[in-house]
Amino acid sequence: MKRLTAADGWLGSPTGGGFDIDPGSANPFVRYRRMLWSYRRCLESGRSDADYTAAVQRLDRRIAEIDGRGFRLTPTEVQADVSARLGVELWAKDETGNVTGTHKARHLMGLALHLEADGENDRQAGTYCRERRLAIASCGNAALAAATVARAADRPLDVFIPPWADGHVVVALEALGAHIEVCPRRPGERGDPCFSRFREALAAGSLPFCAVASENVWTLDGGRTLAFEMIESLADAGDLDALFVQVGGGALASSVVQGFAEAADSGAIGRIPAFYAVQTEGCAPLRQAWDRLSSLGAESGMDAAFAAASADPDRFMQPWAPPEGDSPQSIATGILDDVTYDWLPIAWGMSATGGDVIVAPERLVAEAHALARRWTDVPVDPTGAAGLAGLLAARGAGLVADGARVGVLFTGADRNA
Repeated sequence: MKRLTAADGWLGSPTGGGFDIDPGSANPFVRYRRMLWSYRRCLESGRSDADYTAAVQRLDRRIAEIDGRGFRLTPTEVQADVSARLGVELWAKDETGNVTGTHKARHLMGLALHLEADGENDRQAGTYCRERRLAIASCGNAALAAATVARAADRPLDVFIPPWADGHVVVALEALGAHIEVCPRRPGERGDPCFSRFREALAAGSLPFCAVASENVWTLDGGRTLAFEMIESLADAGDLDALFVQVGGGALASSVVQGFAEAADSGAIGRIPAFYAVQTEGCAPLRQAWDRLSSLGAESGMDAAFAAASADPDRFMQPWAPPEGDSPQSIATGILDDVTYDWLPIAWGMSATGGDVIVAPERLVAEAHALARRWTDVPVDPTGAAGLAGLLAARGAGLVADGARVGVLFTGADRNA
């Protein structure tokens, strides 16, 4: 099946297929720098390898001053107790110790490094403007990550949030110097009103500083480092049979799919695992789009279906419409996006590997969170454990065999723990 293009949200690798690692660094943005587009853009601006490394270290030190920690490799380990209870070999990547306690900061650090490279090009052209505002639509982990990294980079940030945003998050955003705009839903408005206001800000000249690749594809650059780390950790254990990744807006899953595909291209792994995207029964727009795409693919072939989706994505991906107009509901609040913005690369990953969209019942979302908290040392929140809920559902449906080697990502710390 044909690989997607950059226009479809497929970033690719600047190495042209090499898995090029600097084992001397525990900072992922230095360790994997030669596979990052921010590094390529830095070199294209006339700067050196040492200049890029120094820029990463300078920004990382500032982030550590603000957040209490900088970027370091995060572990991927077998969870023996959960494995025994589920009858599989479960490998879990723990992102709860990452900057701001979540994987989101990886995306935003990648963007900040692109701003650094672009800023150098703009300075050479005499058009650099540090006061150009950054923007994000989020009221949770992505917003906190964006505000932390923007503060470290000394850039102004506007955050578009819903009226029901968590008060603790709002206080934290204000403390980080972000400008907050509350976005109530307008009469008859479909989709996320915060995202609509965010796009209005972009039209007025702001820069997208968000974990949404359809708005800024470079957000995948830092996100891919998560896959690279998993692949390194699994090197002596063998390839995964299946990988479950929770999906809201889709940037995490898209980054992971692309990172594994690049590793397979380079020979670093033998194959891409069967890829399962996990949503909750309270909000599953990807399931609907995947069903539409698969139906067309059954008629005319998947290459033709993807071509149709690329030409007219709104025909397939439509905003989630809960029964009777209610708001999406789940304890996994971080994946209740009305639209899976970065869905095409995820769909490619599922189609290429024989995977599927798993819609986890709410009882399994709660069960997965309880299982992770009781039988692992990871202080993960319900959103962060939603990939495990997908595994529970898949095991119940007979999609994952006994003894299979399976991966999940525990992506966010439980701030109420």
